[in-house]
Amino acid sequence: MPISCGISKSVHHIPEVSQYPLQVPQVKKINDTTFSYQQNYLTKNKQQLWELYIKGNPLQLGYNNGALTQDLMQKQEAIFFSKVESFVPSKFRQRLLRGFLKWYNRKMYLNIREDYQAELYGLSQYSSDQYDFIAPKYLRNLYLHGAHDIGHALQDLAIVGCSSLAVWNENTEDGDLLIGRNFDFYVGDDFAKNKLVEFVVPEDGIPYMSVSWPGMIGVVSGMNKEGVTVTINAGKSKIPLTAKTPISLVTREILQYAKNIEEAITIARKRKVFVSESILVGSAHDKSAVLIEVSPKNFGVYRVQNTAQVVCTNHFQSEPYKEDKRNQRHIEESHSEYRYEKLQELLQENPKLTPEKMASILRNRSGLKDKEIGYGNEKALNQLLAHHAVIFSPQKKLVWVSSNPYQLGEFVCYDLNTIFSDGILSHDFSKPELNIARDPFVDTREFKDYEEYRILQSKVNHAIDSKNVLTDEFLARYVSLNPYFWKGYYLVGKYYFSRKEYSKAKTEFEVALSKEITTIPDQKNVEKYLKKTLKKLK
Repeated sequence: MPISCGISKSVHHIPEVSQYPLQVPQVKKINDTTFSYQQNYLTKNKQQLWELYIKGNPLQLGYNNGALTQDLMQKQEAIFFSKVESFVPSKFRQRLLRGFLKWYNRKMYLNIREDYQAELYGLSQYSSDQYDFIAPKYLRNLYLHGAHDIGHALQDLAIVGCSSLAVWNENTEDGDLLIGRNFDFYVGDDFAKNKLVEFVVPEDGIPYMSVSWPGMIGVVSGMNKEGVTVTINAGKSKIPLTAKTPISLVTREILQYAKNIEEAITIARKRKVFVSESILVGSAHDKSAVLIEVSPKNFGVYRVQNTAQVVCTNHFQSEPYKEDKRNQRHIEESHSEYRYEKLQELLQENPKLTPEKMASILRNRSGLKDKEIGYGNEKALNQLLAHHAVIFSPQKKLVWVSSNPYQLGEFVCYDLNTIFSDGILSHDFSKPELNIARDPFVDTREFKDYEEYRILQSKVNHAIDSKNVLTDEFLARYVSLNPYFWKGYYLVGKYYFSRKEYSKAKTEFEVALSKEITTIPDQKNVEKYLKKTLKKLK
């Protein structure tokens, strides 16, 4: 397949790195979970979060990151690409996908700062050879940084349903700004196993922390030493024709170079993005928060008037988006508005928030007015699939990061004042006395049932696709493990429908319709199946 010159250029593009002095890191293994190189460290804490501290020029940062996290990064890459393979099993289609990625990402490198390209280049030296058939290492790393954006554009939010909020003045116990967020980016349980809390001291700019996964230099949730915070929430996107700047690199730039909200807005305005995203920016200097709402053709800033709280789910709120048809349809059809209302409800019930109360909001599993809507329902703030949850106290420079499972494990507290002070760092990053306890729900029967329900669900899905036979007892047990959730009944209905057992299918679809269904398209889908079933029964 001939490669057009536009693609050829991007496929062979290697960033210019000769201006950066480099020492190739010699990593010292201290024990199975602690590694160091000069003043750079990687260690695993007792809550099973990996903590990485790196410093240096852009190229050195990439090398230090890659050398310390190599095993973790290669694991992450394998998980990601095997997920892609399971979506696209045929070899021919995989070839098409590779061609599409090359074409789609052909302009990405033109939209990424040169220092970040140098850092990615350094990091990519530690990628596995196993996936060189997809693209060369550096290019693959570039693609992976656009994965959140591409996944969000192509899947149209099937993997992203985040919630975040900021409160200050009369809405917090001490009057300080407090921010909380759930990051519901789901690429499978394995992807979320190795979470990475990074502390980065760049040669140029402001030191910052960020929570993501090995191999990621962009930021999805983070705070800098000046007390500027960023979290991203996907909005409704038109599928773009070409990749530009990945959103996580825009937010990374904000953390590295902005001391306040105005500077953050200036940075975001300069960058061409290729999906729609709300960036919640908090700032210790301003003691408030705003939403910067970016999309390929529009830019808005949402500032609250006469109130000290900002609530953000997955639709836009600023003036430039008031007439946006896509955004309006998204509000009507998705679960974004429902979660928005739930956040408002919980804020009214908890007028003066503390970090502990913020954690309980992020962990809330019920629907409006405490309705039972089933575990794993995307209308809940806690959908029991979050990659992580984070709480920021920008004025105090404190951050709490959730540990597994989901956002239910202990929230580990970090003090950026200490971590980024000039003294030599010990390997002990966290402040255990300020940790927030794990959610007691983890130790309940319901939680164990939910975990079993998820395992059985993959068997039900598989049976529908492959015509495997399941017993009525198995299916009854499956729905009984998560009895308030519509989806279990719907899948069992689909299973019976595929086996032409229409009266059983009818019962299941009717039960599904009596539950709180996540979105309008889902609701219509169940109704459509019920209609088809009733026709068959005539």
